[in-house]
Amino acid sequence: MDQPTAAQPTIRRARPEERDSIARLLGEAFMDDPVSGWVFPDETHRRTAHPRFFGVMLDAALRDGWVDVSEDVSAAALWLPIPAEEAHGSGSTADSPHAGAPGAPGALGGSDGDGATDGAEDDGDGDGGDEPAMAELLAAADPGNERVVTVARLTGEAHPTGTAHYYLPAIVAAPGRQSAGLGGALLASALDRCDRERTPAYLEASNTRSKALYERLGFVLCGRTVDLPGGPSLWPMWREPRA
Repeated sequence: MDQPTAAQPTIRRARPEERDSIARLLGEAFMDDPVSGWVFPDETHRRTAHPRFFGVMLDAALRDGWVDVSEDVSAAALWLPIPAEEAHGSGSTADSPHAGAPGAPGALGGSDGDGATDGAEDDGDGDGGDEPAMAELLAAADPGNERVVTVARLTGEAHPTGTAHYYLPAIVAAPGRQSAGLGGALLASALDRCDRERTPAYLEASNTRSKALYERLGFVLCGRTVDLPGGPSLWPMWREPRA
């Protein structure tokens, strides 16, 4: 990674002992996210459920992928390696990935790249073994909330298969630290890795502002929007590695 400058915040890999503080960061940063507001309509309940809900994604990233953070842990990005699904990806290419990655985690919201939420050293093999599917773990984080099941199902159905890639389920900065370039630095670090490894990246943008930013970084709309019943939409986006 290039040496940080005054305009480039220091980005590093999260440490295991920072897990709880990152979970709190995710929960707080997504409080005003439109998708999260749809999944957890009651604000008091949302504040209670968020750390558990995002803790599921965080634990998966810490175990199977990686988590990038700013030096003071005021911003974080979760990344998961998603393997190609041979049984579902026959004949698919990186230019036309199939939808419906089995067990693909659903995401709430996203980021505008400066860490302002829209409303948001070892890599594992990502195979998950005999562990429960991500959707099951997310549902267990807020039992009885059918909207958790719905958002996980709909985003899972839209998730590409057939090509191994890195998935960004969440990127955030703490309230008060947004528009400080933290999200952009987090993205630059991970996308540099994607380019070095010649690996595509995938995410869901949760509004037109974040969609425009991701397009500038090389992401393109992948399929159709994910439209939550009576709620907001998400834009599935795919990025081919750059030379």
